[in-house]
Amino acid sequence: MLKVSVENMGDLAVVQCEGRIVQSAAAFKLREAVTLQEDAKVVVLDLSEVIAVEGGGLGMLMVLQRWAHDHSIRFKLFNPSRSVRARLERASSLFEFDIPTLDEMMALLGLADRGYALAG
Repeated sequence: MLKVSVENMGDLAVVQCEGRIVQSAAAFKLREAVTLQEDAKVVVLDLSEVIAVEGGGLGMLMVLQRWAHDHSIRFKLFNPSRSVRARLERASSLFEFDIPTLDEMMALLGLADRGYALAG
């Protein structure tokens, strides 16, 4: 089962995922959460709590990456576990995923927080 929650901070949407992205229901749930973020400039998928990604989930990540590109949205995968990262690396011959470092993520959050505070 996959749990998904979204936190929006200005132009940044952080989609937090927990569980497994292995069945089509989980992949579609993820697609719905991400594609609702059309107004974001950056969508970050927080994979910290994802324990497995299989074929359907991996395919959906590729679809979402293409969707983001088509909507001029930067799409990033943050903090995948060792096993999820290995699965992503095996697929990277097809697609190159943007996986920011902790420092890059902190900078993104800082910029989003500043922009969000100014807008409020």
